[in-house]
Amino acid sequence: MEQLLAPIHAFLGCETPDAWIEVAKRPENLPELLIDHCNCELKAAQTAMFLIRKYAIDKDSGKLLLQWAKPYEEFIYQKDRDIDAFLSRDSKKNDFSGELVAKPNFDHGSALISKMVRLIKEEFHHFEQVLEIMQARNIPYQNMTAGRYAKGMMKQVRTHEPAALVDKLIIGAFIEARSCERFAKLAPYLDNELNRFYVSLLRSEARHYQDYLVLAELIQANAMTKKSVPVSERIIIIRQAEAELILSSDTEFKFHSGAPVA
Repeated sequence: MEQLLAPIHAFLGCETPDAWIEVAKRPENLPELLIDHCNCELKAAQTAMFLIRKYAIDKDSGKLLLQWAKPYEEFIYQKDRDIDAFLSRDSKKNDFSGELVAKPNFDHGSALISKMVRLIKEEFHHFEQVLEIMQARNIPYQNMTAGRYAKGMMKQVRTHEPAALVDKLIIGAFIEARSCERFAKLAPYLDNELNRFYVSLLRSEARHYQDYLVLAELIQANAMTKKSVPVSERIIIIRQAEAELILSSDTEFKFHSGAPVA
């Protein structure tokens, strides 16, 4: 675990404050933690799917992706949700065997598609895993609005392409790295089932953050001009913004929220 987490800690600009851990480990806050974690897994899949559809594939391929996401999005937008029915639904709902056609004018489209499709599959699977844990503990699923962290991170995105895409990929790396760091830091304070589950997520979250960075470097390298800003410089800027969001006081408790207000 130390080998896995070492590059994560080096990449992030700070550790999760102990004040957040103190709040997160309280039994009365477990429902809120799991509900938000569940939503985060789904949001991660939706974000990766958006990146593929916007930048890498044609319209027909986009329809295939939307069909893949349909069972998940239908579930979260239903007023009368049946978690048992959703979880017992065709086990192949998270299988994707369609062929996505990359846009001819987008270099590294195949790399973006392959890495993001794998990420989407894993995030959908994690969503179902958290949902199963919630169901077993009689914790009802509910939608949650984006917190200060997500909004603050998206403020760092530049407005022109391909810089906007590079920034979105870097931000994706930070979100995955922060998730990995929090899973590891919080796991020892949770019950055996959640401890094992959170530890089991570390490897995939660590790979996700690396995949995002690889893609950012590929796309930036292809678009390099004299005015281009290296990925390393954007990482420094976004790292500072992410650390400020994590260390500053937060009135809401969420999986990626900052230090809780007393």
